[in-house]
Amino acid sequence: MSRLNLLESGQSYTFRSYFEMPHEPDEILSEFGVSIVSKGLSFPTSPVPIDLVTRIKEDLRANLEIVELTSETARREIKVAPVLTPVARLSKSRLRIEYSLTVSDQLKGKLDYFVEGAQSLLVVEAKNADLARGFTQLGANCIIATRARSEDLVRCGDDRRCLVVCMARCGDAKDI
Repeated sequence: MSRLNLLESGQSYTFRSYFEMPHEPDEILSEFGVSIVSKGLSFPTSPVPIDLVTRIKEDLRANLEIVELTSETARREIKVAPVLTPVARLSKSRLRIEYSLTVSDQLKGKLDYFVEGAQSLLVVEAKNADLARGFTQLGANCIIATRARSEDLVRCGDDRRCLVVCMARCGDAKDI
């Protein structure tokens, strides 16, 4: 993995900065010694009461009929929080929203949503529905989440990679 020296020494970068960069996600992430690996996901499973799943689906449908999702706040309140809150509760995890972390001037910002537990889940909202740039932001989020407090903050069982999709499970951020 070759580095292109895209980051300026002494310059401060936030997650938003990485989202706005015109470079490909793999080029940006290579600046941190990280590569992208695309493959299927296998999330841990547990028995979830079917009535809870049905209730979440019904609430989402009803909310989408009465709320315009034109802002990040609206999307967070109407689509994301109603799904992640029961996930956190069922997994006995802590849900952190807009969670500030700083590792260095080049790695700092707020994680959109972080379900912190025995197996952690990181969710990043792709700004302006731009998934390619959202992956870059997600990669930066995974790197900072794992480097900030690697032992205390992120514990991911046997799978030690951060898998990039719209949601991610975080590990030691060698392969994203």
